[in-house]
Amino acid sequence: MKFRTVLATGLFVASAAGCAYLACAVARTIAFGRRRNDLHAAQRADGPQASASRQALPAVTILKPLCGDEPDLFDNLASFCDQEFGRFQIIFGVHEASDPAVGVAQRVVTAFPRVDASVVVDDRMPVANRKISNVLNMMPYAKHDVLVVADSDVRVGRSYLRDIAAPFASAGVGAVTCLYRAAPRQRRAVQTQERLVGELAAMFVEEHFAPSVLVATALTPMDFCLGATMAVSRTALDAIGGFAGVGAYLADDQMLGRLVRERGFTVELATHVVETALEERDLAALWQHELRWAVTMHAARPIGYSLSFITYALPLACAYALLRPTSALAAALLLCAGGLRFALHYYARAALGTGAVDSPSLVLPRDLLGLAVWAAHFFCNRIRWRDAAYRLDRRGQLEPLTPAQPHQPAP
Repeated sequence: MKFRTVLATGLFVASAAGCAYLACAVARTIAFGRRRNDLHAAQRADGPQASASRQALPAVTILKPLCGDEPDLFDNLASFCDQEFGRFQIIFGVHEASDPAVGVAQRVVTAFPRVDASVVVDDRMPVANRKISNVLNMMPYAKHDVLVVADSDVRVGRSYLRDIAAPFASAGVGAVTCLYRAAPRQRRAVQTQERLVGELAAMFVEEHFAPSVLVATALTPMDFCLGATMAVSRTALDAIGGFAGVGAYLADDQMLGRLVRERGFTVELATHVVETALEERDLAALWQHELRWAVTMHAARPIGYSLSFITYALPLACAYALLRPTSALAAALLLCAGGLRFALHYYARAALGTGAVDSPSLVLPRDLLGLAVWAAHFFCNRIRWRDAAYRLDRRGQLEPLTPAQPHQPAP
């Protein structure tokens, strides 16, 4: 059998599987959007009962690991203090007193005097993962039984804690996480390159990553968390040996959900969608960021991520059509993949509430970039986070290669 024939057959099978994935992704995205809209409508209709329902939810401690200053840091942190919720505590953690994030966190504490907020400075590094080391240093000061870890570049709405805490009222829930969308700031950049890069980065988060999470939760019980928000009950956390149990891994969010699930608890996906800042300003920075993400995902789920190329059905169908330019089957497959992919482009933005201007002309370039990153990640086992370099072993555990300087800005 000629190589061209083998290649064409492989592309056809992969494209067809990709179309099936896209159909499922569109359906799951629409369903999530409807569920989110229904919840918002119910919250608006709560009226006088809303205050009582908030008081009935479990008290929450928010753990915010910080490292260096970054754009909009004050507003991001302040959004966690400005919550329509009952009892909650927020702890900002840093490794060095010289870190510029200390001053920002202290300004937030001063701006919200009625919130139980504090700043913890502790340079200990009990585990290889710097973020989890920071979290472990904050844990002695945590007062409540629901613990929420959220990244510093995340901004939330006022119903965030209510939406995250609500699932814990159900028996057996050990962890809760949520999807995220791109913050709008970079999409409105004046410079054309920054705006283009910002849109490409946002499309990956909203049109590839979020739908893949929704499809995964439809196929199997959820057994992972997302780094934008990891909420865990103290009971479940104790059962997995505390945050130290995930401190050796790059994909700490994935491992936390997996361990919680293995101990017999459930992991739930909340309907709240948070915003995360995407700070890449050029294609080189975007490539490095997405390559690091790909290495992280492969470390957490090597088989699943290795097969994830089928999610790029449109470029695969284009390649098949180039090999079979006169084939009616190739044309039909290309139309199917294109129609489903553009449907996902629009429905994902609606479901996540991005409010962004549509950019259909970037759909194919975005998928080609994603496919290239997927291929390149097989040749990479080293990553940089902030100012530290790590090597990953076969178990996805981190081996530090250089000493870190936590007060430096993120790359």
